[in-house]
Amino acid sequence: MSQSPTPTVSALTLARGRAAHLKNVILGLTRQSQQPSELVIGVMQDTLYDNLPETDFPIRQISIPGNELPLARARNLVADAAQGEVLIFLDVDCIPAPDLIAEYAAATTSGTGLTMGEVMYLPAETAVPGWDYADFEAVAVRHSDRQGPPESGMRRCEDYRCFWSLNFAMHRDDWAAAGGFDERFTGYGGEDTDFGRTLSEKGIGIWWIRGARVYHQYHPHCMPPIHHVPSILRNTEIFAEKWGHRTMEHWLHAFRMMGLIENCASGLRVLRSPDEADFALCRQEAHMPYAASGRVMRLLEDRARAEAGAPRDTASMKDRMERMTRDQETLLYPASDRSGSIAAE
Repeated sequence: MSQSPTPTVSALTLARGRAAHLKNVILGLTRQSQQPSELVIGVMQDTLYDNLPETDFPIRQISIPGNELPLARARNLVADAAQGEVLIFLDVDCIPAPDLIAEYAAATTSGTGLTMGEVMYLPAETAVPGWDYADFEAVAVRHSDRQGPPESGMRRCEDYRCFWSLNFAMHRDDWAAAGGFDERFTGYGGEDTDFGRTLSEKGIGIWWIRGARVYHQYHPHCMPPIHHVPSILRNTEIFAEKWGHRTMEHWLHAFRMMGLIENCASGLRVLRSPDEADFALCRQEAHMPYAASGRVMRLLEDRARAEAGAPRDTASMKDRMERMTRDQETLLYPASDRSGSIAAE
């Protein structure tokens, strides 16, 4: 498919609940320097949304049933229903900056691959009725655990694990070449990493771009996502069956540090459910614009050292991160002893 000088653009989002967040996303789309051709909403609940903001572009809602979040299937369905040449996927809590549509349309040509724009995080009580972009710019921050955008233009991401599904775009030709998300992944976690791996295996580029910014709306959340342990364990094993090793090892390591799971010869075993102390540790509080797994894991390391009577860790942050990475990598495969044989349970 050839791309016209000003390509048609479909904005796509998925929603369950979050009606106020969805309305803010739509308001952001109405304030674009280049309007989208349409908005397609994958509705992952029993009822469609009403009382949505008025727009100059059509809004279509597609009902997508499923008890657990059917994120992979929902993204495929909204993309298949879309009519635009460029497909822009926005999470329902991400308000687009005024030039997002125009910047994605310029950067995301046929054969480019997948492009990812900037993400800025808002504190609580910011995306309230009457919001404006100047207020967002005054308080929004970047995520400390995520890469920043290039200084200008585009930068290739050489590690498929950098794919971040809350704000990305693809030309329809590249979406078709990728084949969509693997619908075996249900619930939270893993479907985006799997998609990034698929792109890597097929030689389809993943790019960070300067611009195409979104403002992530505050909502209470836990990171690491201890409220999604069952689906993360299930999906990481699906990933392992497909690619030969697990994924989401940083979350698995955090769960293990908290005593929630263990790694056995037969797979990952749940030891207990999270309790209120766990949620208190991982919960995003109102003063935090985002929750970060790295912060929690460093706290857990410090706590373990204190309980063992060990001196305070004086290693540099770089050394601590390298050590944590080595610990995480032990969870990529079932437990084994030093000789390489599988350990008994």
